[in-house]
Amino acid sequence: MYDPAKFKDGVSVQICPRTELENFLRTWKLHNKLQPDQLAYGGAKATVEKSFMYHGGYVLYQLKDVPGIWHEQHLQLA
Repeated sequence: MYDPAKFKDGVSVQICPRTELENFLRTWKLHNKLQPDQLAYGGAKATVEKSFMYHGGYVLYQLKDVPGIWHEQHLQLA
C-alpha cells in the first residue's frame, strides 16, 4: 500500500521553531489550523504516533504526548 508520509510511526521528530509556527498560525487559511496552545511546542522533540492524509492531499501527523494535529512542513527528523 502506498504511504506518502515522510515520517513513519515511531520516528523521532523535532517541531519547527515557535516563530515559524506563529507565522503559520497567522497566515494559514485552510484545514487543520494550528491552535494557539501548540505554539508552546516550537522546537520540541516528539515521536510520531500516527500519520494520515487530509483529503486535499496533505500528510498530517499526530505526535505522542503533544496536543494537536501537525502539518509535515512543521517537522524534521530529530
